[in-house]
Amino acid sequence: MPGHKICQTFILMPLIIMALASISHSETFPIPETTVQPVFADRKGCFVIMECLSDALSTFHPEVSSEKLPPCSTFKIWNTLIGLESGIISFPDDSFYKWDGEARFIPEWNKDLTLEEAFQVSCVPAFQNLARKIGLEQMRIWIDKIGYGDCDVSSGVDVFWLPKPGRKTILISPEEQVILICKLVTGKLGFSDKAQAVLKEIMVVRKTDHGTLYGKTGSGTNETGKSNLGWFVGYVETNGKNYAFACAIKGETLTGRDARIIVNTILENHGYL
Repeated sequence: MPGHKICQTFILMPLIIMALASISHSETFPIPETTVQPVFADRKGCFVIMECLSDALSTFHPEVSSEKLPPCSTFKIWNTLIGLESGIISFPDDSFYKWDGEARFIPEWNKDLTLEEAFQVSCVPAFQNLARKIGLEQMRIWIDKIGYGDCDVSSGVDVFWLPKPGRKTILISPEEQVILICKLVTGKLGFSDKAQAVLKEIMVVRKTDHGTLYGKTGSGTNETGKSNLGWFVGYVETNGKNYAFACAIKGETLTGRDARIIVNTILENHGYL
């Protein structure tokens, strides 16, 4: 009957549209190399991204993604979580850092800061104070529990993540950073909901109509004190999914800011931001 055929058509159309939408969405990952390469240009490093629900992994320059590097200030993600779990800090607007009056090379560090402010300006002395309050034993327990890199905190509770000539830092690869962020986002690391909620609030980097970017930069220097390592680690919420990422770049004058720009541009060009 003609009416029966019309009815079938109207029943099938939504199913067809849903199927096409599903196909379109599945094709957004992995991010193709043609999107990443122009952004990296001739800079040395890698970009790793993982869809946290499926653990599907995409790597640009995979030969670099397993190289273990000092985490620099990206460790503030975990320092914050451990501080929250230890009850030392509780909220983003907590009075967190009392400036000691010593003028440091980053002006934003030379004042009292809340937790959120200290995280956003990556105030090293503030998080060194936090690490001392946590203590080496508690820090080691958490590092071992989550399996952070090579778990080596032997150089000291307030410096083990900071590279310096002659000092052995804890080491972690970009791929390991991504796996840990995915486990964090999916609640597999044993951190409380409250701790994760506070961290999420202070990690916001950018919000758009397409997604929200969460992350932390990190920068390392060579023997002469010049920048030569840049990190940006975090995740992006988009299309109802979470994608963890890590970008590590190496070269003279490169910093975490450069890595953040690379990630932001890649995600924006791909429609995730």
